[in-house]
Amino acid sequence: MIEEIHVFGVYMPSALVWAVLAVLLTFLLRGLLLRLPLHRLLWHPALLEVALFLLIWWGLSLLADGPLSRWAMF
Repeated sequence: MIEEIHVFGVYMPSALVWAVLAVLLTFLLRGLLLRLPLHRLLWHPALLEVALFLLIWWGLSLLADGPLSRWAMF
């Protein structure tokens, strides 16, 4: 995995960058989930959102180890 990413002259931990991307994607998907009737059937919808965030973050981290590490050499 890429240990640090150079963003606008600042080296940032890659986990932080992937977490920010995961938050943005979760926020976008949350709007879609609120429109589905499944959201009303859940006991605790916030748990679904946390699980969605963790899965997206995990997926982005896997992509960083595989295809993204060869594509984006900073």
